[in-house]
Amino acid sequence: MTFKYTPRGVCSREITIEVNDDRTLGEVSFVGGCNGNLKGIGALVKGRNIDEVIESLRGIDCNFKGTSCPDQLATALEQISERI
Repeated sequence: MTFKYTPRGVCSREITIEVNDDRTLGEVSFVGGCNGNLKGIGALVKGRNIDEVIESLRGIDCNFKGTSCPDQLATALEQISERI
C-alpha cells in the first residue's frame, strides 16, 4: 500500500511511503527538504519494520523546531500503523 503524508513544521512538503504486507517499508520519498539527506533516510528505512523505524526516528529535532523530517516520518508511520 502507498500512503502520502503532509509533514508539519519542516522543509519537506510531502512524504510518500510504501508499506508491504509484512509491515516493512518499501520506497520512502520526500518532496522538498534536504534532498541528499532525505534520499539517505529513504534508503536506510527500506526493508525495516514500521515499529522499528518509529522507535529510531521519533523525537529527532532539526534546529530547535521541535520536529524534523525523520520525526515527521515517524509520525506518519504511527498514523499508518493504526490503519493497517
